[in-house]
Amino acid sequence: MMEFILVGFSDSPRLQWVLFAVFFLMYVTILVCNSIIILLIRYDPHIQTPMYFFLSHFSFLDICYVTVTIPRMLMDIFSQKGNISLLSCATQMFFVLVLGGTECLLLTAMAYDRYVAICHPLNYALVMNHKVCVQLVAASWVSGIPVEIGQTYQIFSLPFCGSNRINHFFCDIPPLLSLACGDTRLNEIAVYIVAVVFVMLPFLLITASYTKIISNILKLSSARGRAKAFSTCSSHLIVVVLFYGTASITYLQPKKNQSEGIGKLLSLFYTILTPTLNPVIYTLRNKEIMQALRKILLST
Repeated sequence: MMEFILVGFSDSPRLQWVLFAVFFLMYVTILVCNSIIILLIRYDPHIQTPMYFFLSHFSFLDICYVTVTIPRMLMDIFSQKGNISLLSCATQMFFVLVLGGTECLLLTAMAYDRYVAICHPLNYALVMNHKVCVQLVAASWVSGIPVEIGQTYQIFSLPFCGSNRINHFFCDIPPLLSLACGDTRLNEIAVYIVAVVFVMLPFLLITASYTKIISNILKLSSARGRAKAFSTCSSHLIVVVLFYGTASITYLQPKKNQSEGIGKLLSLFYTILTPTLNPVIYTLRNKEIMQALRKILLST
């Protein structure tokens, strides 16, 4: 088999151009909003702190993440074709997995930053110095690369001897496993192991961090201090729930009998909807970002 056909949303022909318009607007929104956040953090000295350093990388990551899937999906809708070569499919899946793993690890680093800031404020500047922040970000970007090279090679080493139609809008593990011939149990076990390492373990670390954070916040005597502490964490917590909730269901159940329609819907959440909401969540609930934006708008 030399190529696959991405079915995408071709099973809803009447909605094709509506979907094209919606996804195009979402893509432009993600590019513009995240670029604004990156520029604000880069050029406003008042928000050049570890928290915003991580946020700028998270915004750049969102741009990369959606660029792997949305342009290809828009091209397929526009051309009414979903043909994708084996190499292109493998490349797309590799980048989706690497960037998804990076997002999990970066969200964990952001949770650790909030933990140190709230639970150990006197040591915050010492612990979260620039060198540590750079190391955490670099580890988040690099850690998943060798693992996902191996996983991508393993998936595409399988024999695909049946249909070449992938009932999805991008190349992903569950729909590809459903097309493979022969025994895929070892592949499913490998997917579970990687999902546990890159999804469940970071999620447990984030949960432990926020358990300690909430416990410390509740001990604060000032109501204003509690409100301020909760406001700095709530945005991150919302993003964590949205991303991990849908991604974990997808990759912790990579079975052949997984509902393709549900899988497609869940993938829409963590690959497109969540990155669209992230800038809105982080800007509307963040006073420093809004103040920096107002400052630039007033100066122009």
